[in-house]
Amino acid sequence: MNLSTFGRQIRRQRRKHGLNQAEVAALAGVGTRFVSELENGKTTLELGRALRVATIVGLHVHAEPKSWNAFLSPDGH
Repeated sequence: MNLSTFGRQIRRQRRKHGLNQAEVAALAGVGTRFVSELENGKTTLELGRALRVATIVGLHVHAEPKSWNAFLSPDGH
């Protein structure tokens, strides 16, 4: 998932719950500008704060190891 997709999911969930950006910002302890930038996929935002916002809007963030096979050349190097 890229940050634009993550931001769109944040926005979708926020709207689903009838919250505006200021309400989410207050609940997450961040600024309204942070929520706006997060929803717009800004790449330089602090991860911890982004995860707090995701939790507030009801998103469960899951990390899992990726397979490196797709990145290796056919000979394994």
